[in-house]
Amino acid sequence: MTSEFSYTVEEVANLLKVSKLTVYDLLKKGEIPSFKVGRQMRINSKDLDSFISGKKTEPPAETLPPSPSRKSQVNDIGTRNLLISGQDMVLDILGKYLESKGNYKALRSYEGSLNSLLAMYKGECDIVSLHMFDGDTNEYNVPYVRKILIGYQYTIINLISRKAGFMVQKGNPLNITNWPDLNKKNIRLINREIGSGARILLEEQLRIHHLSGLDIAGYDRIETSHLSVASSISSGEADVGVGTEKAAKIVGLDFIPLITERYDLVMINNKENNEILNILTDVLNSASFKKEIQALGDYDISQTGQTIYKTS
Repeated sequence: MTSEFSYTVEEVANLLKVSKLTVYDLLKKGEIPSFKVGRQMRINSKDLDSFISGKKTEPPAETLPPSPSRKSQVNDIGTRNLLISGQDMVLDILGKYLESKGNYKALRSYEGSLNSLLAMYKGECDIVSLHMFDGDTNEYNVPYVRKILIGYQYTIINLISRKAGFMVQKGNPLNITNWPDLNKKNIRLINREIGSGARILLEEQLRIHHLSGLDIAGYDRIETSHLSVASSISSGEADVGVGTEKAAKIVGLDFIPLITERYDLVMINNKENNEILNILTDVLNSASFKKEIQALGDYDISQTGQTIYKTS
């Protein structure tokens, strides 16, 4: 069962490094949703994640009407809706650039990598972001796309690369440094949902190291974003979780890098997508986009815009 974690106004102010008055102003304006417990205002961790990642403006994927064909996603003024899946804040920046280059409206889905790829297979998503590690090949994404997008022509393009590893409490008091350490009896894990890239990385590493999730304390405790996992560790509810360096820094945790993951985008190759695929490639290779991503820190743009794989 997913645990629901919430913050006080003071805790949000500390996380965002602003005054409590600023937080109250954000709550009053509706920029961050809140609820009351007695006389105390509380902010759900997922709502804070969404605010930090700039996700407020678009509804999550489950509120979007399902469609067997993306051709139906055209509004009354002729603007094509582009559904972009994934949770990294870089995708919000990408959506902004795509909207500036054509008659498009970027919508966001926050599903994990595997569920997003399955949605693309069913014709329900335009641009899918992936960071799925395959332990048999030590490759990211391509092995999964080949197995799932059967019968489709597609292109895989790199968005960014980033460090993935363990998020741990400040000072790493339990000296957690490698995958086998998760098996220690005094270490409590906070896990991600099935189908997320972080969960796939964990499962593949457990398989490689001949470990069982059944032996790991907290393996069944689930959060649905990097920031929610980081928040659980910061609050003392868990000792370690798999996530990104960016999320660890935002919440003030230590980070143990274990792998550099390639974060790629996938699009179906068809007549409907020809124009947007060309625009996407131009945006990813543009100096302005790369400069904005680099300014965020903790992202590797050395392969950004490169075609990783394209069906013939």
